[in-house]
Amino acid sequence: MTVMTAAAIEDFLDEIFPQRIGTIEAVGEMKATMSLAIDDEHLRPGASVSGPTLMGLADVCLYVAILAQIGPEPMAVTSDLHCRFLRRPRGDRDITATAHIHKLGRRLAVGEVQLFSAGQEEPVALVTATYALPDRD
Repeated sequence: MTVMTAAAIEDFLDEIFPQRIGTIEAVGEMKATMSLAIDDEHLRPGASVSGPTLMGLADVCLYVAILAQIGPEPMAVTSDLHCRFLRRPRGDRDITATAHIHKLGRRLAVGEVQLFSAGQEEPVALVTATYALPDRD
C-alpha cells in the first residue's frame, strides 16, 4: 500500500534532496517510474549518457519507490548498488527508469531498476540496490 503520492514525494525531495536528478512520473505498490531529460551535462565523450547519470537516476528512482511505501524518511540511505551497462544510451534520447522493490523489511529494502533510452524496448542498464532503513517503531 502506498502512503505517499508522487506529488508529495516531489515536495519532500525538494526540501531534503534538491540536488537530485529526474522527474517522478508515477508511484505504485512497490514501484516507481522516473524520467530524465538529457542535456549536455549528462553526456560523456561519444555523445552517450554517462554512467554516473544512469546510476544517479536509478538510485533516486528506488528511493522514490521506497518513500511511496514507508513515507517521508530522509535517513533511508543506499548501502549497496550494482550497475550493469547493457547497451549504449544515446545522448539524443531521454532516459526512463522503472524501479521495483523485491523486499521491504524492517531494516533493509532491496530492489531493481531498469533504465531505458526513450523509444527503445531493451534496457540500457540494470541496477540492483539495497537501502538501509532507520528504525520505524
